[in-house]
Amino acid sequence: DMAAWAIHDERTAADPRIAAGLDDHSCFHAPPVEVDAYFESVEACRARFPSLRILTGLEIGEPHWFPDRTAELLASGSFERVLGSLHSTQVRGETRLIDEWHAHEVSAEQDASAVRDYLAEAIRLVEQSDVFEVFAHIDYVTRQIERAGRRHDPADFEEEYRQTLRAVHGAGRILEINTRRPLDEVILRWWFDEGGAAVSFGSDAHEGARVGHGFEDAAAMAEAVGFRPQADPLDFWRR
Repeated sequence: DMAAWAIHDERTAADPRIAAGLDDHSCFHAPPVEVDAYFESVEACRARFPSLRILTGLEIGEPHWFPDRTAELLASGSFERVLGSLHSTQVRGETRLIDEWHAHEVSAEQDASAVRDYLAEAIRLVEQSDVFEVFAHIDYVTRQIERAGRRHDPADFEEEYRQTLRAVHGAGRILEINTRRPLDEVILRWWFDEGGAAVSFGSDAHEGARVGHGFEDAAAMAEAVGFRPQADPLDFWRR
């Protein structure tokens, strides 16, 4: 992520990973990607496990906000799969990390507004940036709402989801089924209804032991909706 997030939650600020990137104004700046070290690690894994196909990849947060920095990053290496995503929200003129904002007690109206704002920003993302192939975790806000113990029903926002899915499809992108929080099957069905061509799978693990977590259930759901695996196991699942 290239956005500088204003951090107000003391628990978030105390996280050593966050604290290391805080400036004097309590804004978090993510460290730059160590591209060379990343590719060295990939090559080391390929050498150690020659029968395992490993693709290089990159997930870029808000690439439409930072086109120059994004282009520079992508030019620094040969990335075989690139994802675009959103992790930020605007709150009273500040850029906030969605995770932190929803950790607070906010009203149902604020949750609803956040969902609508997120989906509207997703449309701008796919329309203004063509540097990524896969749109990641369309339900990112939902994940935070439910993690905080509050309820979210996608049916309450069907038209907003469908508008976003139409934009993702119209821009020729792939929708990710992110298994860190199982994607609601109704959203996947809307994606199919709106002409979505394919899906990818991502565990968003953050920990090696959880890579691939939930893939069996996600694959069964994708197949039930109408997507099928291809001859190449690393290809996207298509209609």
